[in-house]
Amino acid sequence: MGKRFLLHDRDPLFTETFRETLAAAGIETVRLPPKSPNLNAFAERFVRTMKESCLDRLILFGEASLRRAVREFVAHYHEERNHQGLGNVLIFPARDQTTVQERVACRQRLGGLLKYYHRQAA
Repeated sequence: MGKRFLLHDRDPLFTETFRETLAAAGIETVRLPPKSPNLNAFAERFVRTMKESCLDRLILFGEASLRRAVREFVAHYHEERNHQGLGNVLIFPARDQTTVQERVACRQRLGGLLKYYHRQAA
């Protein structure tokens, strides 16, 4: 897949044997500095949001259901969910949302767990 680096924290799960195995495959491991919990705060916040808003509320059966839930949440997060840090606007708004209409429709993902209200096109 062309991956050359693995960034990881100093968790004991990343043993020397594990790092040697990756090195043999041509992947360089980069250990993050000790005591740096806010090093990647944006990614940490996204993972926390995904867990609290989606994954903690589902019963998943295998890897396929986990992948589907993550895929649906990422689409909801980027295309349908307002972001307070961006002035309550969408990151990637859909093209059909430019016209203002009277009727409001609800689009659901993951069986209604994630809901998005939008104006219906005429």
